[in-house]
Amino acid sequence: MAAKAYVLIETAVGRNKEVAAAMERLKGIKSVDIVTGPYDIIAILEEETLNDIGDLVTGKIHPITGISRTVTCLAIRST
Repeated sequence: MAAKAYVLIETAVGRNKEVAAAMERLKGIKSVDIVTGPYDIIAILEEETLNDIGDLVTGKIHPITGISRTVTCLAIRST
């Protein structure tokens, strides 16, 4: 079974659409939703291993211009 994570993202004011567009181009991202509430974007990631998820978050998502903060929630059980 592939590893799965939810990434909750806060963006700089007015940058949510461009951040979402940049994320949609990344391999391993299954969905990107712009949402209301304390976070601006919620993304679902799936990779082969937890290490691959970590590499995706730190190496590809964090460098996207306009991201202020992320919280990564690893799925421990999917139904």
